[in-house]
Amino acid sequence: MDYSILIDYFDRYMEGFWGTLLSSLLALVGSFVLGTVIAVFRITTVRALRWVGTGYVEFVRNIPLLLVVYVFYYGPSAFGSPMSGFNAGTIGLAVYTSAFIAEAIRAGIMAVPKGQMEAARSSGLSYIQTMQHVIMPQAIKLVIPPLGNQFINLIKNSSILTVVAGMDLMYFADGIAIDTYRTFDTYIFVALFYLVLTLPLSYGIRVWERKLQRNY
Repeated sequence: MDYSILIDYFDRYMEGFWGTLLSSLLALVGSFVLGTVIAVFRITTVRALRWVGTGYVEFVRNIPLLLVVYVFYYGPSAFGSPMSGFNAGTIGLAVYTSAFIAEAIRAGIMAVPKGQMEAARSSGLSYIQTMQHVIMPQAIKLVIPPLGNQFINLIKNSSILTVVAGMDLMYFADGIAIDTYRTFDTYIFVALFYLVLTLPLSYGIRVWERKLQRNY
């Protein structure tokens, strides 16, 4: 193992690391918010919204992530408004992940006893208030493990940004590998940087899950 690569190119590794971290955080927040909305659409009594939610999930999760990113990268350019690789990759990552998060949250909502909804509505709460204050808090507790898995997958999937010059870890690693001709060593160090991102998140999810179970 040639550790001089890590030392000599540490600044480029770190630039890619921060790019990956920022993209992952933005996509994580975006996918969670969008996924929650789509999950509510999937179980609402309004037929049109239910169709929208179902169509969104079935369409997005059954096409490759790469294609989703290409849509946001090349699509705006076709209309004269080019989007940077970082923005296109982050939006594509958020949209793609939101479909899976929506299904996880929907499963959590469906696991909450129906009596909770009926009791809240009978006490005078609106449908939105019931979802916000009664159903969703319970549903999120139930789906922490699958949500955690999706967030970890999101971080790993952020490597897709490299195909659109998204200034992420893999993008800079490609350049380092070309400069040094030490491909294996270069990408081993990239793997270590990804572990720095994913292992704390995995541990934090487990701690949060245990804490909520004790409180519950």
